Amino acid sequence: MYIAEVLAQACAAGNDGPSGYSVTGKPEKTAKGWRLRLSRHGTASPYGNDISQIAVDVEFQTKDRVRFKIYDPNNLRFEVPLKIESPPLAAEDTSYDIEFVSDSSIQFKIIRKATGTVLWDTSLVNLIFSDQYLHITTNVPSTSVYGFGENQHPSFKHNMDHITYGMYSRDQPPQMYANLYGVHPFYMCIESDANAHGVLLLNSNAQDVTLNPEPSLSFRTIGGILDFYVFLGPTPENVVQQYTEAIGRPHLPPYWSLGYQLSRWGYSNIDVLKQTVERMEQYSIPYDVQYGDIDYMDHQLDFTYDKENYAGLPEFIQELKNDGLHYVIILDPFLSKDQPRGSYQSYDLGEQLGIWVNNSDGVTPAVGKALAPGMSVYPDYFNPKTAAWWAQMCIEFRNVLPYDGIWLDMNEPSNYLNGQYPGCAHNNLNYPPYIPRISGSSLFESTLCPDSKTYLGSLYDTHSLFGWSEAKPTYSAIQEATGKRPFVLSRSTFVGNGKYTAHWLGDNHALWEDMHLSIVGILEFNLFGIPQVGADICGFYLDTTFELCLRWTQLGAFYPLSRNHNALGQKDQDPGVFGIEFARIARSTLQIRYSLLPYLYTLFFEAHVSGNTVARGLMHEFPADLETHGIDRAFLWGPALMIAPVLQEASAMLV
Repeated sequence: MYIAEVLAQACAAGNDGPSGYSVTGKPEKTAKGWRLRLSRHGTASPYGNDISQIAVDVEFQTKDRVRFKIYDPNNLRFEVPLKIESPPLAAEDTSYDIEFVSDSSIQFKIIRKATGTVLWDTSLVNLIFSDQYLHITTNVPSTSVYGFGENQHPSFKHNMDHITYGMYSRDQPPQMYANLYGVHPFYMCIESDANAHGVLLLNSNAQDVTLNPEPSLSFRTIGGILDFYVFLGPTPENVVQQYTEAIGRPHLPPYWSLGYQLSRWGYSNIDVLKQTVERMEQYSIPYDVQYGDIDYMDHQLDFTYDKENYAGLPEFIQELKNDGLHYVIILDPFLSKDQPRGSYQSYDLGEQLGIWVNNSDGVTPAVGKALAPGMSVYPDYFNPKTAAWWAQMCIEFRNVLPYDGIWLDMNEPSNYLNGQYPGCAHNNLNYPPYIPRISGSSLFESTLCPDSKTYLGSLYDTHSLFGWSEAKPTYSAIQEATGKRPFVLSRSTFVGNGKYTAHWLGDNHALWEDMHLSIVGILEFNLFGIPQVGADICGFYLDTTFELCLRWTQLGAFYPLSRNHNALGQKDQDPGVFGIEFARIARSTLQIRYSLLPYLYTLFFEAHVSGNTVARGLMHEFPADLETHGIDRAFLWGPALMIAPVLQEASAMLV
């Protein structure tokens, strides 16, 4: 093979060169590909504790997928517990070549055979692999780069002018360039000849990436290993298909969840909820899903409902179901520990089983503050006992409220304290030598201390996996409770979440800019393998206006997940509250959505079976047309339908 010849040259070239890593010994041929060993020499890297001996494993996994893994062969380090199938033998017929050349830079390249385009081009001599700081840089073949999340930024196609994105799950409203609810270290690049490839860094530690104008990318993370997967496409759709083949195909959502959905935080009692439903009926506005936010709970306690303000809720849900509607309940990932003894079964059973995230001692529960009264503890969903307990609670609660789906909120996990009570110790997990470009420059702001212990290890490694770990137990619980295909909506996500959940883009604002940016988010999450995605139509925070909400309803009718939702303290914004003219236009727009549901459902079936996108950018279908690379004010459903919404105030007549 070509790689064998180049590797032999690498050994013959010797190890002289600048401070950094150099090749040690001869390359080893493995069943899956090749292994190269490197040794650190010269001055120490900036953050100390360098790993002196590292290995690079290259696996020819499939014709169009190659993995290279950089790790410490002498000590176990955390690896993301997402199972990506690794075939036992190297693929023989590949669309890529691998090149290692040990000159003064130890160059490592991945090359597309058909065109000679270099997809990955890095200098291993400049690699930094220390205990709490890993850094690698690669050149990329064009500036048409998409992905990395979850972050808000002005355009779908990234600005490559030294822009840095932090990735570390965080409960905060979307703001420009900030790290948000989920973590997706995946990007797609459209090459100059219109071919496309994708790259995943499978790492869950706090991290950031800088996009440079050369063009190049610099990855930094503070733990784990450097575990890269490269997908050769060559079309954008092929890239996503290959990516989801590896991480898990998107779930097939229930048909009813493709209808229009209505929610708000602020249905203060069941009569307010009933009035909302009656308005929708009065104006004949089609919808399929009604949500219950934390208002329905008794003092905001999971697995309870308010028998005073929401008296008769089980019966009302059944009435909705008899009329063809579905009801989705919210659940939060924390339980109050301060209820009267014996009065809160869910907590009492969890305490008996010992299923909480613990302090650094691994024994005492980590105690934070969240929505529920008193102090809260957090289920450790990595623990199999927790998954069984959670399923039991969900199943038993369905005997109380006949819900159809579950909405998982605040699962970053969110905490109103900075770390748990009484604070985070001054150690290298809570205060690492390098903190990526994340909000607050803190690993424990609005969440738990990184040295807290889970079943898999410290939150230092698993924090951004919290929502991911909650997804499968919830999906399975709904399936068992209802006997039907589950619907789970999750705020925090990680690589592979699409196998179990839908996603919404979080606590946005009723601003025209946010309406445009929702398109960017929807296109990105389709790249990430979570196609059932939408934004809060009309905005979550701030009071919307007639025109903004109407235009947003027209756009939102074509979100893969179409949900109107807003915050406590804001005015009602359901389509029935604005009067007859708004209702007429909203009804007409939503009827278009409903007429197209067979097509939309087919797209979701193709996503489930083959890994296709549902919503996609125009560059996805026309990569050879450079004009399409920067378009994000219009988008496609599959290959056949383009949506071009009005995104500016007073720019067109309301029709």
